[in-house]
Amino acid sequence: MDRDEALALLDDIHSTGAPKVAVVSGPAGIGKTAVALHWSHQQHAAFPDGQLFADLQGHAHDGPIQPTEVLGWFIRAFGVTPEHIPDGLAERSALYQSLVSGRRLVVVLDNAVSAAQVTPLLPASAHSVTIVTSRWRLAGLLMRGARAVRLEQLSKQAALELLERTIGGDRVRAEWESAKKLVELCAMLPLALCVAAARLATRPHWPLSEMVDALSHERRRLAELSIGDEDDTKVQAALMLSYDGISSEDIGRIYRRLGLFPGTTFDSWSAAATVAMPRARVRPLLEILIDANLLDDAPRNGYRFHDLTRLHAREMAERDEPEVIREQTVHRAVDWFLSTAANVNRVVMPYRKVDFDAVVNEPAEPLTFDDRAEALNWLDDEFPNFRAAIRVANDQSLFPAAWQLVDALWPLFLYRGHHDERLEVDMMGLKAARACENSKAEAKMLDRIGLAHRSLGQFDEAAADFRAALKIWRRTEDQHRISGSMRRLGMVELDRGHVEEAASLLQESLSRYRAAKRPREVALLLRDLSEALIELGRTAEAIDHLTEAESLLSEVDDPYNRARARILLGRARSGEQGTDLVNQGLAEMEEIGSATGQAQALQALGDLAWEENREQDARSLYEEAQRILLQSGGHSRQLAERLSRLNR
Repeated sequence: MDRDEALALLDDIHSTGAPKVAVVSGPAGIGKTAVALHWSHQQHAAFPDGQLFADLQGHAHDGPIQPTEVLGWFIRAFGVTPEHIPDGLAERSALYQSLVSGRRLVVVLDNAVSAAQVTPLLPASAHSVTIVTSRWRLAGLLMRGARAVRLEQLSKQAALELLERTIGGDRVRAEWESAKKLVELCAMLPLALCVAAARLATRPHWPLSEMVDALSHERRRLAELSIGDEDDTKVQAALMLSYDGISSEDIGRIYRRLGLFPGTTFDSWSAAATVAMPRARVRPLLEILIDANLLDDAPRNGYRFHDLTRLHAREMAERDEPEVIREQTVHRAVDWFLSTAANVNRVVMPYRKVDFDAVVNEPAEPLTFDDRAEALNWLDDEFPNFRAAIRVANDQSLFPAAWQLVDALWPLFLYRGHHDERLEVDMMGLKAARACENSKAEAKMLDRIGLAHRSLGQFDEAAADFRAALKIWRRTEDQHRISGSMRRLGMVELDRGHVEEAASLLQESLSRYRAAKRPREVALLLRDLSEALIELGRTAEAIDHLTEAESLLSEVDDPYNRARARILLGRARSGEQGTDLVNQGLAEMEEIGSATGQAQALQALGDLAWEENREQDARSLYEEAQRILLQSGGHSRQLAERLSRLNR
């Protein structure tokens, strides 16, 4: 929660019945102490009997303060002289409770390490409030009725305001973009921001852009976020204290090695594969790291590092893990993504005969999927991590794995789009294919890049990519791939409005597939050729082709292309029967979760409405198709032309 929410929750705890105990937790440098002190000072008038504060030094190098010692401090604060303070914990606790009974106090117990350290210090008075701050979540206190106040990173706006208060609003506004980048590099963490701002405040002529440049280098970032030699002015020192407080070598090993994980989130499956430990052992250790606020919860039962914590974990890996172990850890993570994506491909596209043979470390506990939707949802959720894994694989010279990771993402792009991002991903695949001097992989990636360009409406670039791929396929005499590249060139010509040229290329590709006796590919060509024939007014031929395509696809587990053929058949038949067929196809696309397929169906329904002079219905359908397509980053020349025609 943000600071305003935290302060409001403390107000609520104050106003409700006993026990009035709040546990303010969060990672190092998040501002726990500042929130506790701000609230206690803000509520000073509500506690006329005073305020007690103790730093319990839960992460100090020489160990935490014992509750017996803290009780001695508190008792003396009530005017009891040292000779009248008993020695034992039980005796001091009894005296303390008698002193606080009936009083209105606020007690701040800062930097606690455990519930046992705190429990003897909690005043029994129903009128008092205790605020405990800790890097641990202190579940033991929560079980006894304490309320959790968990702090998260500042919002970007709050982070910028903190920066302004330290170095001045004029300076921030003068370099607004650099200021926004600076707070991002500080992970919106108050300690990091305060350190960066303090350094800038002492250098009034130093541009913010220079600080941004210094922090942009990951290996230098934690070192740059320090002032002098004091530990309380170093982000790195704060994280080190949390790290040193980890009680188990297994936990430390997981922390270090997951710092090398390519991506921002992970779950217990990927973590177990990365650190080469059984998942049943890894899960409780991850929960301990969460309790220590070295990890955070992520959506869908996952985990994530804050940016600066991840950098610290990586530094610890470089310090404490041999280079060969670090390389093996990264390789296992990359192999986890590739192996699991191969499982996705088997479920979503069982007809796709692809051997993802770059996997070296097969996961001991593979993740499997029951249906297409589950598999596609996983691939969609993990897409940002896949991009990171491909970059890391290229950086680590794991080139076969890198291009195969790109290849394994094809079901996601086909069903869900991601058109804007896929071009970058496909280019990384091409780089990897060329690095391992695999001409077939290079041609495959060129075809993929061409499809990405086509989906973005960049038809000249797409045609150039397909021709480059075709040149390689002809050199390798791969007749199947030659036909595929020719088909794609035909579709680009159709996109351009060159319908006769498109029909010619598609007819040649169809003849090649018929000769090779590849029924699924024949069905796809029949469907694509029919699209050109409809544009040419040869509707009867198109209906014959689409009827054959539906028949061929009925024997293949390919619901996406079966629905595409049905949608186009409905478009060709028109009338009530045609509308029913298109609606069937739309329902099938919705069921399998294909955004691009839904857009195709809506466009076809719009065409049918236009033919029936239902212009308003046509406009609504085209606009909905365009909205879905734009959401996935796609482009359709035909759709744009139809909307333009309606708006004349």
